Amino acid sequence: MTAHLPAVSLHAWVTIWTVVVFATAGDILIAGAMRRLGDLDEIRAKSGLGGAIKAVVTSPFLVAGIGCMAVSFFALLYALSVADLSLIAPATASLTYIATSVSARIFLKEQVDKRRWIAALFVGAGVLLLER
Repeated sequence: MTAHLPAVSLHAWVTIWTVVVFATAGDILIAGAMRRLGDLDEIRAKSGLGGAIKAVVTSPFLVAGIGCMAVSFFALLYALSVADLSLIAPATASLTYIATSVSARIFLKEQVDKRRWIAALFVGAGVLLLER
């Protein structure tokens, strides 16, 4: 007699995707903010440590990115309360990897090489295996 594993609920996948969307948005916003700010060592040399801190904490993109990362963190906590860690950890990590690669290409105009796209395909295949 084989044990039937329960299917992963739609609710669990919604929480996984919430983590992925907000983590990706946070990464993109923070990276964009840091590119706009420039080299923090140069800012520190010119304006001191206080000037560097002020430049960081007054950046609306950085603040929005931190907010997205906070939502992602609390969504992850919730996801862990509704599904197994053995699903949540690899699914959120791998889907975030894929979403961040695509988003970096679109929003930050980064060049994503063929090797990374191939890796993303393998990661996606792994996520499909998790669902079964």
